Order: sequence, then structure tokens, then C-alpha cells
Amino acid sequence: MYHQVLDPLAHSLAWSSLIAALPLLVLFILLGALRWAAWIASLVSLLVALVVAVWLYGMPVGQALLSGTEGAAFGFFPILWIVINAIWVYNMTVATGHFDVLRRSFAGVSPDQRVQAILIAFSFGALLEALAGFGTPVAVTAVMLIALGFAPLKAAVLALTANTAPVAFGAMATPILTLGAVTGHSSDTLGAMVGRQTPVLSLFVPLVLVFIVDRRNGIRQTWPAAVVCGVSFAIAQYVTSNFISVPLADVVAALVSATGVVLLVRVWRPSATYTEGSRPAPVIAGGAAAEPSPEFARRVEHPDSPRDIVRAYAPYLIVIAVFVLGQIGPIKRLIGHATYTFAWPGLHVVNAKGARLGSITFTLNLLTSPGTQMLIAGLLTMIALSVSIPRAMRAYGTTLYQLRFAIVTVMAVLALAYVMNTSGQTITLGTWMAGAGGLFALLSPILGWIGTAVTGSDTSSNSLFGALQVTAAGKAGLSQTLMAAANSSGGVLGKMISPQNLAIAAAAVGLDGKEGDIFRRVFGWTLLFLAAMCVLVVLQSTSVLSWMVP
Repeated sequence: MYHQVLDPLAHSLAWSSLIAALPLLVLFILLGALRWAAWIASLVSLLVALVVAVWLYGMPVGQALLSGTEGAAFGFFPILWIVINAIWVYNMTVATGHFDVLRRSFAGVSPDQRVQAILIAFSFGALLEALAGFGTPVAVTAVMLIALGFAPLKAAVLALTANTAPVAFGAMATPILTLGAVTGHSSDTLGAMVGRQTPVLSLFVPLVLVFIVDRRNGIRQTWPAAVVCGVSFAIAQYVTSNFISVPLADVVAALVSATGVVLLVRVWRPSATYTEGSRPAPVIAGGAAAEPSPEFARRVEHPDSPRDIVRAYAPYLIVIAVFVLGQIGPIKRLIGHATYTFAWPGLHVVNAKGARLGSITFTLNLLTSPGTQMLIAGLLTMIALSVSIPRAMRAYGTTLYQLRFAIVTVMAVLALAYVMNTSGQTITLGTWMAGAGGLFALLSPILGWIGTAVTGSDTSSNSLFGALQVTAAGKAGLSQTLMAAANSSGGVLGKMISPQNLAIAAAAVGLDGKEGDIFRRVFGWTLLFLAAMCVLVVLQSTSVLSWMVP
């Protein structure tokens, strides 16, 4: 039995926190400064976490290793189980040529790659986040952007940056539902509060995307599309999360924002058309581009038949149908019977108060897992696209090979997270930050950001720090609903620098081992967004914006 100690170094939370942060510092330095491959950096950081757990916290070697195995298992199921099956569905569409039809369909909306980035990385990515989450939108949208002519590094950066505002409501609001479970607060109330924070973020993300694509020209020439996308998404996410359904917030927002952009480009075009690696094409009288992109030209010259387009969209329609059916009460209860919960064998840990640690309980939800539902959608996609069993198996093998380094990274990072959690390293950091009193409103989103950066999941971050946020809020005289929601809203911004997401993005665009380069490109954006979220939460904790708290 291991009994957690929160201040093992000189009985000081501050000094203990410095040592507890070592695994994270090593991880970020190896990735960002030294540009090591994510799977190597993750394994080294895992070793550092094990050494800190055993040496400083006095955790038995066997217990430390067992906690790492539980984390690795959680990394595979449900996280990698979702990503693998989602990429498998995508790879089948590539093998059958239907992905090219889908790509041409998106290209046909606008020849301008800045508009395409908004539509694909943000709106379509938000829909994938709503349905599957856990890295799926990053992988799929990054590949789609490359197919439209974007450079691999830029495609990865765009996909990661866009995968922020929708994350809190991803996978049918799994992070919010988890936050409600660990805090004892209503998930509807928490979802409403998050729906008054992340929409503010979504107002600016599309503008950042067009800036990443084409710098100041992107802002100057395509701001109407970015504003329409951001505003429509923000309004839809707020209205849906507050008055309709928390799980459907991203689904509605993604569809509304995509529709808004599509309708806009029917009556408006940028003053110049931007394509990767070429000079902007001027617009001639009448609003038609003088030199449309090659992709757009092929689309006009050889338009796909309506039947081809329907089949190209069929896999995603099937995914939506399967996930929606899985949320229907009777069906959800029926498939919920295939859920098994058990204590991780041999792992015996209690927290500082002597209570059994909840994280040592492993849940195997065989049918309700989004990964299993994605697998079912894949089997139905085989029928819809007439994919033979051997061809589907080859696509699955290709997927596993493509994600081989990402698989190692995700399992190592989750093992790292579980070692830090069970030994007490993470709680040491959180408890130290919670001692800031009224300043905790400023630190609350940072805590969620750290949790997601380490685990790669807003759900895991909420599970890790949700209860601590509520406790700290009570001691500091702050709104518990606000601080709990801030954990999730701040957590979405850690998604773009989490090693598991970096590994998935790198694998998708063929930049294995270059995760450090991607990390350096997105780190500034995550800090900027995090600073803005901290300011928003602080204002919401005061009389200035307290009216926003339900």
C-alpha cells in the first residue's frame, strides 16, 4: 500500500512542486528546445517521473511501475482505440478514391486556401471533435489540408491550433460530463459556464488560422470569412450549450459555422486568391479569380457526379448516425451493459487523507467507447463504399504502421501522467497553486492547461483537477462553478502542445520525429490564448463580468 504525500521535500509544497514539475520541464525542453522525437522525449520523461516518484515521494518501485502500466493501458483504450479506428475509416476513403471527391468538394467551395483552412481545420475539425475527439480531428484535417496543397508543417500547425475552442464539448461533451461527475456539480450548469468562455475564444481562432496561412494579408483579405465563421460558431455554441443540449454544442456550432462560410463565399470573394507556394491571383472584374488554383480548375473541368459526392460524404454521415444513435436513452443503456469496472491488479494507493484513489479503477466500456462506435461506423463504411474485407484489413494495417510512433508516444505520455498522479506529483503542483487565495482565479485555467498538456485530454485534466478546483474555489471565496469550468476551458488550450496530439499530427503529415518543430510553431499561440482565458476568468470572478456566471 502506498500512501500519498503532498510535501515530501522539507515538508514544503513550494520546494516539492519544483521537483514534481521536473518530468514536465524535461518533456517540454526535449520537445521544444532540443527537438527530440516525441516518442523518445516521452519515454525519457516517463523515466524521470518514475525516479521522482520512487526517490522523492517514496513510492514503491512495483507500485510506480504498475501505475505506469495502467496509464499505458488507458492510452490505448479508449484514446488510441478511437484514433486508430477513425484513421482507418479515413484510409479506406483514400484507398477507394472517395477522399479525393471529398477534397474536391471542399476545394469547390472556394479556391482560396485561407478560406479552406477555416472551413476544414476549424468547422469540419469541430464536427470531428464533437463526434470522436481524442486526436481524430487533428489527424484527418491535417491530411485534408495537405491534399489541398498546404505544406506539411503548416497543415499540422493549422490542425492543432484549430483544435481548441471545440475541445471542451468534444466526444459528445465527455469532458463536461466527467467534470460534473468528479465535482458533484450539474454537468448542464458546468456546460453552460464553459459555453460562456470558449465561444469568446472561437471568435479569434479563425482569424489566427488565416494569419498562420498568409500572415497580414490573410487578415486583411479574408477577415470577413474568419469573422463569419467565428461569430456563427460562438453564437451556436453558446445557445446550444446553455439552452438546448450540452453534448450537441459542437455538432450544432460546426454545422452552423460551415454553413455560414459556404453562404458567404457565394456572394463574396477575397481581393486576391491565395494558394500555397504561389503568388496571390488578382481578382478581375465581376469577382472571378483570374488564376484559380489547379485544384479548383480540375473541380470545374471535371465535376464529380452527385452520386460520387454522396458516397464521399457517406462515411461521415454514418459516423454521425452511429454516434447519435449511441446517445439515445434505451440504446445507450443497452450497450452500457458491456461496461466493466475493476481495480488495476496489484495497484494499492490511498490519497493524503487515506481514501482509496479513484484513478486506480479502470473502466472497460466495450460498446459505449467512441472507438468501438467508430469501428462500427467503419464496418458500415465498408458496405457503403463496397470495400472488400482484404482491402479493409490492408487499410487497417496501413493505419497501425502510420501511427506506430504515435502509439508509443501516447502510451508513454499517459503512463507518465498516471505515475505523476498516483505518486502525488500532480496534486502537489495543483495544491500549491490552489494556495494562491484570490489569485487562484488567474491560475485556475493554467492548472487545466497543464493537465491537458500532460495527458493530452481535457477529459483527463478535468478528472485530475476538477475536484481540486472546487475545493480551492471554496477556500478562496470564488465561484465553484466558474473555477471548475475554467479548468476545462483552460485545458482546451493545452491540447495543441500535448505530446500525444503532436505525435498524431506528425504521423498524419509524414513528419515523424519533427514534433519539436511543430511544438515551437504552436507554443506561442497556446500561451497567447491561455493569457486571454486567464484574463476572462479573472474578470468573471469580479463584478465586471460576474453576470456571466450562471
